[in-house]
Amino acid sequence: MQIDLKVIPGARKNFLKNEQGLFKVYLTAPPVEGKANKALIEFLSEYFNVSKNRIAIIRGMKSRHKTISVEGI
Repeated sequence: MQIDLKVIPGARKNFLKNEQGLFKVYLTAPPVEGKANKALIEFLSEYFNVSKNRIAIIRGMKSRHKTISVEGI
C-alpha cells in the first residue's frame, strides 16, 4: 500500500490528520539529520500496527511531501 502524505515537523504532539484526501502527519521531531523521518516511521508503525521494517519512504527523503510504502495492512 502506498500513501502520499505531508509531514509537519516541530509540532506540539504527534498525530495524523486527513484533510480532503491529503494525509498530514504532525511530528514533534525536528527536521534535522533524519530525525523527522525516523519519527515518521515509528509513528506510522504504531498507527498501522506493523513493524518498522514494513514501512519505507519511497519518495521525498528531504521533502515534506513523501510517498510511503506500508506492507502487511
